[in-house]
Amino acid sequence: MLDAFSRVVVNSDAKAAYVGGSDLQALKKFITDGNKRLDSVNFVVSNASCIVSDAVSGMICENPGLIAPGGNCYTNRRMAACLRDGEIILRYASYALLAGDPSVLEDRCLNGLKETYIALGVPTNSSVRAVSIMKSSATAFISGTASDRTMACSDGDCSALASELGSYCDRVAAAIS
Repeated sequence: MLDAFSRVVVNSDAKAAYVGGSDLQALKKFITDGNKRLDSVNFVVSNASCIVSDAVSGMICENPGLIAPGGNCYTNRRMAACLRDGEIILRYASYALLAGDPSVLEDRCLNGLKETYIALGVPTNSSVRAVSIMKSSATAFISGTASDRTMACSDGDCSALASELGSYCDRVAAAIS
């Protein structure tokens, strides 16, 4: 697992070069955007339960068979597992956003996730849809385009961070589809 700084150092070391040029500029931008990054992560973490429950509710509204007898969200236990998985995915996406690097998401969350879902009989298309709804919700809040809840982003525009979080959600969707 790496953060933005470690990634630059490892890449420079592999090239036997000093950190400089575009790598140094990227790190300067990472530091400059630090408060915005922290605000964005704080917003996602503070609203994770709402984001996840809204996503699971939306997924179920689109596919009511999930809560019918025999559906993957039919019992309380299965619904709780679905909500738990959504929270875990969003938590690791927020870790990646904080670090500025997706390696923690890849290493700790996505490695083997699709195979686990297939083994458990979890419909991956429904999981992908829930992740898509979480992405839309979280990125809208961070970028300030949500109609009901918005984040007060320090120092201006947070659309780049919303886009970064969206890319991590896209990684999750690609890993389980």
